[in-house]
Amino acid sequence: MSGLGVVGAGAWGTALAFQLARVNPDLSIYLWGHDPAQQRSLQQERCNKFCFPNYPFPANLHPVVDLKEIVNMVDGMVIAVPSHAFGEIIEKLLVNHQFSAPIISATKGLDPTTAELLHTTVYRYGRETYPFSILSGPSFANEVMAQLPTAITIAAAQTAQALWWQDYFHNDFFRVYTTQDIIGVQLGGAVKNVLAIATGIADGLGYGANARAALITRGLAEMLRLNAILGGEQATLIGLAGLGDLVLTCTDNQSRNRRFGIAIGEGKTIKEAQKELHQVVEGYQTAKLMHQLSQHHKVEMPICSSVYKILYEQQPVSKVIQQLMARTPKAEDI
Repeated sequence: MSGLGVVGAGAWGTALAFQLARVNPDLSIYLWGHDPAQQRSLQQERCNKFCFPNYPFPANLHPVVDLKEIVNMVDGMVIAVPSHAFGEIIEKLLVNHQFSAPIISATKGLDPTTAELLHTTVYRYGRETYPFSILSGPSFANEVMAQLPTAITIAAAQTAQALWWQDYFHNDFFRVYTTQDIIGVQLGGAVKNVLAIATGIADGLGYGANARAALITRGLAEMLRLNAILGGEQATLIGLAGLGDLVLTCTDNQSRNRRFGIAIGEGKTIKEAQKELHQVVEGYQTAKLMHQLSQHHKVEMPICSSVYKILYEQQPVSKVIQQLMARTPKAEDI
């Protein structure tokens, strides 16, 4: 094997590139980002000073300025970009560069042009048999960099493809499970960001632990309802890529979606909250797309809908919370 590529030189892409470099010291790992100036900085500094200044690059980790430099040099590509850039990257790889090797997505979100799961984007530019996998689960980049214990899931329609990637990521502190449920793994990674905003808003309002636990639990019920309609497996969403990632992003302030929600709950405007974070808040766009997806499939998702009303209809937080709590009592089911 000549090497593996990572597209996306932010915190998550850098952490995954580090993980691959650590597990495979005899393998060249190439890291590409969209900003040429930043890539040249990575090359000169031999670290990502923008995200992890205290982590020098391993000798086998190589930042590159031009993506086409590595397309014919690698036997697999990791995509770790925000969801709004995912389609552009897939088109660039599959159409412009005729890339045909395995791709694994570490992007959590929906296609902004279709409000569909990201595997449909790959199929649109490639084919339904393309060797495409998804990596997801409870995993903050900072903790992966620090080699703290982490467990994630890799999904692929063909088990052999998931196992292929498992070999390159798995080690003693980064445990990798596999599944064939590409629907459930993607859905869990997308919806949890919207629910993290919801729990952040509640905590920003000072609503306490009871409300947080209720939002996580009923949010999982919303996730399960949509998952069933889309054809995902229930077991996936009570595993790492569903409940695991949901608990992580809803309860820990390393989650930018949660921090964004807290800022909204504390009374900041959307622009103020975004400016405060200086990072992409994936759940902001996903809230709109998830609303479209749930409306299309006629699936009731009141918590996600409430986040949409606050972010996109500019409804007052107090009014939306009142509407949510005033819903007709019902039996607890999914």
